[in-house]
Amino acid sequence: MFFVAFLGIYPVNRTPTLTVLISGRGSNLIALHERASNYRIGLVISSNSAAQGLVWAAQAGVPSQVVERGTFPSLAAFKAGVLDAVLRSQPDVVALAGFMVVLQPEFSEAFGGRLINIHPSLLPRLPGLDTHQRAIASGETEHGCTVHFVDSGVDTGPRIAQGVVPVLPGDDAAALAARTLAVEHSLYPWVTASLVRGGVQLAEGRVRYDAQAVREAHERGFRIFV
Repeated sequence: MFFVAFLGIYPVNRTPTLTVLISGRGSNLIALHERASNYRIGLVISSNSAAQGLVWAAQAGVPSQVVERGTFPSLAAFKAGVLDAVLRSQPDVVALAGFMVVLQPEFSEAFGGRLINIHPSLLPRLPGLDTHQRAIASGETEHGCTVHFVDSGVDTGPRIAQGVVPVLPGDDAAALAARTLAVEHSLYPWVTASLVRGGVQLAEGRVRYDAQAVREAHERGFRIFV
């Protein structure tokens, strides 16, 4: 028996695998693992040997690999090393989870439609860093996070879904970040599961959703782009 997803045809005993790239604490990595339904994390790759996410991976029995800039002669060689490590892991989906490296175009070409990232703002508003403080400083009334397909730009790929939180009177960056992170931990696993299932697809540069994905997004209060 087989089931069909956009990623291919899997035997029933073949669980699609996820390679997750991190640079720090790995809270979204943990959420992806704990809320996995139709996939498993096959490998964690970190650009930082001191990342707390590596400690969790070791404790959870999830294989991990460190690919650090300092071990390569150039930035280009380092990025090629990251790509090689991911290719060797043969993932069905690649998820960036706080990976503090801008990937080269060859990366998105190799994993087109299978490479996703979570960003702590409502893209296209507030791309880049320090999004929570910038949201407060600019007088935003709502904030949140975006899961998007990765392209050759920085935080520019097609948006899949967003989780929205209010910016409350008296918020500081830490309070807003904590409120946003709680939403990230439910949004990212849902998008990943939907992608693996085939309920979310990238076709001709646009995100397509099936009826189940639309229904589930509505039930969970996520914003999608139909």
